[in-house]
Order: sequence, then structure tokens, then C-alpha cells
Amino acid sequence: MNKDKLHILAIAAHPDDVELGCGGTLTKHAKMGQRVGIVDLTEGELGTRGSVAERYTEAANAATIMGLAVRENAQIRDGFFRNDEEHQKRIIHFIRKYQPEIVITNAPEDRHPDHGRGYQLVSDACFLAGLRKIETLDEDGKPQEAWRPKRVFSLIQDRQLEPTFIVDITDTFEEKMKAVMAYTSQFYQPGSDEPLTYIATQNFTEQIKYRDSLMGKKIGTAYGEGFISVNIPGISSLDQLLYPQLA
Repeated sequence: MNKDKLHILAIAAHPDDVELGCGGTLTKHAKMGQRVGIVDLTEGELGTRGSVAERYTEAANAATIMGLAVRENAQIRDGFFRNDEEHQKRIIHFIRKYQPEIVITNAPEDRHPDHGRGYQLVSDACFLAGLRKIETLDEDGKPQEAWRPKRVFSLIQDRQLEPTFIVDITDTFEEKMKAVMAYTSQFYQPGSDEPLTYIATQNFTEQIKYRDSLMGKKIGTAYGEGFISVNIPGISSLDQLLYPQLA
């Protein structure tokens, strides 16, 4: 049995991408008793505000708020990583290590070019991780077993993309916002002497709340988080749409 196994693994370009896009969903599943984790692709070293050291502290604080079982950083180059064999194998290592049933990654296309590139890198790595002739090693230098997640879902980030489905996060919305605001160097902080950026305005924080409330409205709840699935998820009966707890 794999002691590291996760039910959901979110892999996204920057620390705070996951909190903004699906922090409520991850918190919800952690509260259900499932093992949930995050791998940040980069250290966010190109961010205008704060430092790499602060990002690690903030990411750890956010992980505690969301109840994550694990959080790691792949330490690939912020802004300039590529979807090539070297980077794919690095991500395959984490997929095989944690053997998630579900992987969540960045939006397919977005304002920040790292987001669309991260989506493609992680999507390709999820497929390739299931090919046993691709060799990767664990931390002890032993060959890893092939593993392919059952589902890969992408976030909806800055651009208003149409979701395939929406998760009700009404009961975990407050934890989500606490996890977001754990990034004190990045988001709106009255009196901060850091340069003002797009995401550091009070308006940006309000936009996150407004977006999640609009997603919630689509499904008749207070708050929701939307996801995109290239492959349409199937259901065993129409009753699963009447009674989501059966899904």
C-alpha cells in the first residue's frame, strides 16, 4: 500500500493559484476525510511583491487552513518553464509518488502565460505517467510504478471560461478566503509599502468573491467553484444529478 497516496492532487504554476481557483473544493474534500495535496510548479520567484521565502511560509499557512495532507514545490523556473521531456518527467515523478485519483491543474488559457502552459504540461504528464516504459525514480532511487489519474480537471482563473461543472463551496468559502489571504505579501493589505499590482488591489479580492457567488448562483447555492473537463464525466443514473451526495 502506498502511504503517500492522495485522493486529489492539485498541480498549478504558482503558489496561490490553487487557493484562488479551488481552495474551497480542496478544503471540502479534506473535511470529508480524504487525503488532498498540492504541488506548486514554481516558487513564484518573478512575483513583484514579496520573496520566495515569504511564499513558502504563506503556502504552508494556507495548506494548514485547507487541511492538506502534503504540499511540495517542483522548483521549476517561473515564467520560463517548458512542456518538454525534462519537465514532464519531473511532474510524472509527483503523480506516481502520490497516485491521485483526481488531478486539478491550471486553466487551459488565461491572462498569465504560465497558466495555459502549466495546464498543458500537467495534462501531458498525467497521460505519460501511465506508460510503464517511461522510467522515473523515487527519492530512494527505486523505479516508480506507472500511474494515470482517472480524471484531470482544470481551474477557471482570471478569464471567465465556461465551466463543465461547479462544486458547491458554500460551507468552505470562509476557509478558502482565509487561505487566499494567507498570502499577505501578494494580496490587498492596507498600509503595505510594496508596489501595487493587479492582484494586490481590494477590487481583485472582491472579484474573487463575486466570481464564486456567480458560480454558486448557477447551481442555486451561495458560492461555487467552476471546473473544466476535456472528457465529459459520466454518471450511473440521472438521480446523481438530483442527489449529488450519491455521486
